[in-house]
Amino acid sequence: MKNNTKKIDKYYALKHEYSGRTVVTIFGIMLILITLTMVFFLISKGSATFFQNHISLKEFLFSTEWMPGKDEAQGGPAVGALIFIIGSILISGFALLISTPFSVALAIFMTQISPAFGKKLLQPVIEIFVGIPSVVYGWIGLSVLVPFVRHQFGGLGFSLLAGSLVLSVMIFPTITSVAADALSIIPNDYKEASYALGATRWHTIRRIIFPTALPGILTGVVLGLARAFGEALAVQMVIGNTIRIPGTILDSTVNLTSIITMDMGNTAMGTTWNNALWSMALLLLIISFIFIFIIHRIGRKGSASS
Repeated sequence: MKNNTKKIDKYYALKHEYSGRTVVTIFGIMLILITLTMVFFLISKGSATFFQNHISLKEFLFSTEWMPGKDEAQGGPAVGALIFIIGSILISGFALLISTPFSVALAIFMTQISPAFGKKLLQPVIEIFVGIPSVVYGWIGLSVLVPFVRHQFGGLGFSLLAGSLVLSVMIFPTITSVAADALSIIPNDYKEASYALGATRWHTIRRIIFPTALPGILTGVVLGLARAFGEALAVQMVIGNTIRIPGTILDSTVNLTSIITMDMGNTAMGTTWNNALWSMALLLLIISFIFIFIIHRIGRKGSASS
């Protein structure tokens, strides 16, 4: 009787295991299929600019002429995306320069200097920042930051500076969280060995802990940069959306995500204008893949060094 009961229990255990494995496998395959479908859809739509409208890749990437709605008699259609690419690079780059030092410093404080205070207060605050919708960041930037820039520095307020500041606040939680995780997993043996050799706490952080956690910190920086490149609404509300390359940080400009969100609803499917916007979306996807590749490379180097 006991043997039969054990066999029945084992049968149901195996049945549940196979059922769970089947469900997980189905969802995994569905996720892969959805991702591949999105990629192939973007490739098919984004490549129409080059194969149907016969716009060269060089013209698309390196031209500053943006006249997609004009015909040949008016000098169009011209769909150079260089202005938007430069706008995305400048806004994301400045945001990263502003946010990274504060994020890394806060992560070090949370994990190495005051872990109890960081866990009880700072970590919940960072989680709140993550949950705030992007439109709220944009609205605060529009209501507070833009007038401040206009009154203190001049210009209209809608500028590269305003967009970079808003974006730096938005990517701040991502970099801080990943950097804090990278710093917190360092074995205590490293610190104890450093203290045993007479090193101070700051010397230990600067020479032992920070270099060891550097691959993880760089991963957080790249993730923050990827978030910055993909953000649309908040940046769009404060940069002015002027199609030009900014001469100073107080000039307005536009980036890839902003021009896509502004123009996609006003264009007809299959037109040169619409196809060019899909090409920009494909370009953003390629940039995302590049960031993912960089993250994997950093992770492999970190694993190899450890």
